[in-house]
Amino acid sequence: MDIALWVVTGLLAALYLVVGAVKVLRGPALAERMPWAGAMPGWAVRLIGLVEMAGAAGLVVPQATGEMVWLTPLAATCLAALQLLAIAVHVRRRETQQLAINATLVVLALVLAAGRFTQWDLAAPVA
Repeated sequence: MDIALWVVTGLLAALYLVVGAVKVLRGPALAERMPWAGAMPGWAVRLIGLVEMAGAAGLVVPQATGEMVWLTPLAATCLAALQLLAIAVHVRRRETQQLAINATLVVLALVLAAGRFTQWDLAAPVA
C-alpha cells in the first residue's frame, strides 16, 4: 500500500509542480491555451500556481522526512478542494473539455489523503 501511495504522491507532486510553475512564470499569457486564465487577473493566476507548487511540496516533504506527516494528507485534501473549485469555474464558463482530468485529480488526491490518514497510529502519544 505504501508503494502505491508513493506512486500517486510522485505523480501528483510532479504534475502540480510543473503546472504551478507554468502558471507562475507565464501568468495571464496562458489565455490562449487556458481561456479561464484570460478572465482572471494576472496575480490570481500566479497565486493559483504558487498554491499548486506549495501543495506539491506538501505532498512529498513531510512524508519523506517523517516530520509533521499530517501535512501530507492535509495537502492532498487541499489540492482536491482546489480541483473542485477549478471544476466549478470550468462548468460556469462552459469549458467542459478538461473536466475528466480535474475529476481524476480530485479522486487521486482524495485516495492519497485517505491512505495517508489511515496510516497514522492514533494510539501513539503525540511527541
